[in-house]
Amino acid sequence: MFAAGFFVPLALMASPAVAAGPFQDTASIDRAVAAFTGKGIGDLGGARSVVDARLKLAACPMVSMSWRTAGQDAVVVTCTGPEWRIFVPVRAMATPAVAPRAAAPVTIAPVKLAAVIKRGDPVMIAAGSPGFSITRDGVAMADAAPGARFLVKVDGAKAPVQAVAIESGRATLPGWTE
Repeated sequence: MFAAGFFVPLALMASPAVAAGPFQDTASIDRAVAAFTGKGIGDLGGARSVVDARLKLAACPMVSMSWRTAGQDAVVVTCTGPEWRIFVPVRAMATPAVAPRAAAPVTIAPVKLAAVIKRGDPVMIAAGSPGFSITRDGVAMADAAPGARFLVKVDGAKAPVQAVAIESGRATLPGWTE
């Protein structure tokens, strides 16, 4: 195993593209990650895939590498001058020391509140603040528990109004509190 902060001089791994262009050669990063992990690309413990060649990272004379976490799920490739950092995902190796056993999923049954407003019930919708209030009467178009939204058919309105159930026969508009 290699120590964290492993430095790789890219001059040793450089291809002609590094010397000719202002951008970092991603193939050299692939080779450096393979040397750091000791595994090839796609192998267990190695990089999941090649580094995206579309990355336009400034050419770096020397990169440092370290594991992102103790679980060794990614290699952090860092350049200090010019400053950039990328994460290269690693195919996880299933070892007891590295991969802790996952806990069983916990299922929580949703709590269903009893409906306080039934379809067809008369409903008074109220909204207001200190010094101002407005009310409208209508008919519930669906059942609703306290805090649930439902539609109310209001006389004279073309479309139903959305309301929030408060208690039997009483509702408010969304965004308004009682």
